Amino acid sequence: MDIKTTCCPYDCGARCLLKVHLSHGKIVRIGTDDRKGPGLKACARGLSQKDVVNSPDRLTRPLKRTGQRGEAKFEPITWEEAIETITSQIKRVTGQYGPNSLFLMDSFGNMGALHGTQKAGRRFFSLLGEFTTWCGNTSLEAAHFASSVTLGTSCTGNSRDSLLHSRLIIMWGWNPNVSRFGPDTAAYLSLAKKTGTRIICVDPRLNPSAKALADQWIPIKPGTDAAMLIAMAYVMIKKEICDLPYLDTYTIGFEAFKSYVTGKDDGQPKTPVWAEGITGVPATLIEQLAEDYATVKPAALWASWAPGRTAFGEQYHRAAITLSAMTGNIGIKGGNVAGGTGLLPFGNLKKGFPVPHHRNPTVHVSKIFDALLRGKSGGYPTDIKLLYILGCNLLNQFQNTNKGINAFKTLEFIVVHELFMTPTARYADMVLPVSHYFETEDVGLPWCGGPYFIHMDKILKPLPETKSDLEIFSMLASSFGISDYNEKSDEAWLKEFVDATPGLPEFAEFKRKGLHELEIEMPWTAFRKQIEDPEHNPFPTPSGKIEIYSEELANLKDPLLPPLPKYIEPWEGDADELSNTYPLQLVSPHAKSRVNSTLDNIPLLKRLADDRLWLNPMDAETRGIDDGDRVRVFNDRGRLITAVRITERIMPGVTSLDSGAWFSPDSEGMDRGGCVNVLTRDEKSPGGAFACNSCLVQVELAT
Repeated sequence: MDIKTTCCPYDCGARCLLKVHLSHGKIVRIGTDDRKGPGLKACARGLSQKDVVNSPDRLTRPLKRTGQRGEAKFEPITWEEAIETITSQIKRVTGQYGPNSLFLMDSFGNMGALHGTQKAGRRFFSLLGEFTTWCGNTSLEAAHFASSVTLGTSCTGNSRDSLLHSRLIIMWGWNPNVSRFGPDTAAYLSLAKKTGTRIICVDPRLNPSAKALADQWIPIKPGTDAAMLIAMAYVMIKKEICDLPYLDTYTIGFEAFKSYVTGKDDGQPKTPVWAEGITGVPATLIEQLAEDYATVKPAALWASWAPGRTAFGEQYHRAAITLSAMTGNIGIKGGNVAGGTGLLPFGNLKKGFPVPHHRNPTVHVSKIFDALLRGKSGGYPTDIKLLYILGCNLLNQFQNTNKGINAFKTLEFIVVHELFMTPTARYADMVLPVSHYFETEDVGLPWCGGPYFIHMDKILKPLPETKSDLEIFSMLASSFGISDYNEKSDEAWLKEFVDATPGLPEFAEFKRKGLHELEIEMPWTAFRKQIEDPEHNPFPTPSGKIEIYSEELANLKDPLLPPLPKYIEPWEGDADELSNTYPLQLVSPHAKSRVNSTLDNIPLLKRLADDRLWLNPMDAETRGIDDGDRVRVFNDRGRLITAVRITERIMPGVTSLDSGAWFSPDSEGMDRGGCVNVLTRDEKSPGGAFACNSCLVQVELAT
């Protein structure tokens, strides 16, 4: 029996150790970290990769479209014809319309050090010349924005063992048993609970993590989180339980924030009663949570990313950071930078696959479909004619899928690299079959940073007609006469990356070990030096302090990006006039069986999915809906049919459908696959958040 080491390079929320057991070159089983206690233990998604790499649905030949876009009618062609056709189309389009008429959509399908899908294509097109690409982040843009303007950096994370020192943990919009946030997070939360730490969940749903861990669930209306946090600040101010010496020493702008919170500025005190009318959370619960967070020390408010994916999500993140400063929980063991990104400054290689830097035109991730449709006439930098996609199921995972279909129909040529015939691949002119990560060698880097690296052995030989993204672009580079695109073997590149990184052993030793863990002072606490010695370690902000009031934002003079964290009523929220027509607020969490949309077609994992629409019994009763019924979910953007789950685990007025199920429209355009993005609005928050959780719908029995 041969055992090889690797890890999932997906954008999955972790980076776990996989031990692949082989016999005669075939996978027998997949194990994981078997050490006692928290570790790099894989979830079902990683442990099911045998079914993925061996799936009969793998794409095995380059395919050329023969039918209409979306019909998925293709014919197999040779690699030579595929490369020749793509080369010809790139030359034709860029020659006729200019280089920026080519749009590169290279997302996070693979996050390996060498074979990551944001490396191979970007290097090729950068060496070729100019192109248009994307900007922003679908997951944590609001958190990044808030972290940068308030703290001066995105590295705001504590190592997860810090949770063992917390006396109170508030899970706000956080579901780590599903979305992971590191392979060891759920284990440390469980250990903290066993040692007596109280855990409270604030979320529209009693999510799986809260069900397993929380002592209390506080339901809240989507998009109103900033109002509740600000009301908690009001309680702390009025009861004089905030940490004034901490605020005086480490922050700037608290007095201005206090004036807003107490109503001195606008005549509206932001009391718990005020917040109750907005959030649906009883004033008494808001007051009690504020008292607990301010007086139980240390406490970890983990204000996660999902509530930030709303119309004004950056205000939620800035308010949470402010609350963690008001309670003195930044920079201490057992505390947490609430509302920050949670990124750790470990697990990065000092060298990587070289990508020349260009100042290319960009389109925000929330506006790609709009840019494809409207181009220069819509105020975008260029008219897009050729779309090149890798590592991304664009139609399925970006907002307003039906608008995306219309946009795709306007393009002259679309290339997609894929393992499977995804909803996006169905609309391509050329589909290129890529290898699975078990079929390449690479280095796995911790998903949000962490003190370890994993060597990714090449487990299997690639299927005969599949190629890695790097191989495909090497062929294209040769076709264009670019001689220096990929002048080294995969192993030579990886050796260069590893040998250049302090703390890692020489490459051959690293490869032999499979897993290398760094020795760091534990637990790692973000901003500990700034708190312990502020004179010599200022915060990396213009003032050198935590900026509750941001001069940078004040200079923008944008009322939708105020210098202080404020509550701004969201579009497609409970108070929107549109709620008279579409009265339910829809949220779209991650699924435990998928990585975004990746793995939705794997039967073993599909059986683990809960792809039913969650509906509160009160909302079901008024609609005459019973548990298990098929329902139609709709708004002006789209329609889908799915089964319903009636449950008290979601608050009235809110409904939930896990994201990532594959779009499967019938002849009338009704989605039968449960793709939530046929319903979401393609609009960003002022700070750049991908506002998918600001979405109003109606639900009725399917006929």
